[in-house]
Amino acid sequence: MAEEAAAIGVGSQAPGWSMLEGVDGQHHSLSDLKDRQVVVVCFTSNTCPYSVDYEQRLIDLQSQYSDHPAGVQLVAINANAVSGDRLDEMKKRASDRGFRFLYLRDETQEVARAWGAIYTPEFFVLNKDRTIIYKGAMDDSTDAEKVKIAYVDLAVQAAIDGKKPEVTETGARGCAIRFKRRRR
Repeated sequence: MAEEAAAIGVGSQAPGWSMLEGVDGQHHSLSDLKDRQVVVVCFTSNTCPYSVDYEQRLIDLQSQYSDHPAGVQLVAINANAVSGDRLDEMKKRASDRGFRFLYLRDETQEVARAWGAIYTPEFFVLNKDRTIIYKGAMDDSTDAEKVKIAYVDLAVQAAIDGKKPEVTETGARGCAIRFKRRRR
């Protein structure tokens, strides 16, 4: 997994995705968001306590930028291979929590592998050219009350301004994505 994670980083073109099923019953591709100046991709999970703790911050982030003229879209992708992360469970969670962002299922886990995602939650901020300008944690504390630096928010602001953020990469914190075993 470490080799795959090292393959994509800040300054790389985002690998994209196509035809991921969302909790809205539709299939989505990164190219569907071509009118958005900034895309925030978060690999997340229903079953990781860290991801669950970050749900309100995800809701707040999408709400903060929902009417921004630049067009900012949060996309959450769940690639975990456990029963609590099936699409039906994702739909329940999204409905119960009132998610207003795209919540997509990466059933094959190919998207998570292509992005080199390892943890939930793990964030990537893409500029208008779909270049990754930030990769890592959403902020500097898993405790929302102790956050001093909101890395994703700073990266979104930089992307809106056509700049690079001061901090381009941090270590993501959370649960390891539960990948299906590949036979050799």
